[in-house]
Amino acid sequence: MESFKNIEQSQVTISELMLPSHTNFSGKIHGGYILSLMDQIAFACASKHSGNYCVTASVDTVDFLRPIEVGELVEMKASVNFVGRTSMVVGIRVESEDIHSGIIKHCNSSYFTMVAKDKNGDSVPVPGLILKNEKQMRRFLKSLNRQEMKKKHRAASSAKHEINNEDLEILKNSHKVQLKY
Repeated sequence: MESFKNIEQSQVTISELMLPSHTNFSGKIHGGYILSLMDQIAFACASKHSGNYCVTASVDTVDFLRPIEVGELVEMKASVNFVGRTSMVVGIRVESEDIHSGIIKHCNSSYFTMVAKDKNGDSVPVPGLILKNEKQMRRFLKSLNRQEMKKKHRAASSAKHEINNEDLEILKNSHKVQLKY
């Protein structure tokens, strides 16, 4: 019998105070550090949902919307938005709070595709999702749409593209390139 879980059963939230050791050369919190935390929470959320070890298969669109400062409290919220046969899309929202003023800013949102693995490293089926409201249905459908777009993109990227005169004109006139061939 196939199992299903409520989205709330696998949601994870983490908070961490940003320290000077987390900064980049401009004194802001390093984006790579934030990505590492996002990968950790995606792993926790997906593993909690699947009951198995999970690996990151892909990361979709990471837009750093606002810088994070030293001394701010970063909160990350992760939720399974979509499940396939062995994969899950985990949505992550990153917010930071200035603990002196209480001002909260949305810094990042991203989607991690995670795959459940058994002890031998083979992919294993994951439980389905119980969708209880319009917001959950919308997130599931948006993730399904992103998955379909990724499949189309992979297919288009793997097809050989022959350069024609129209392509050459686009390169010469529309982009900051020099053609030397």
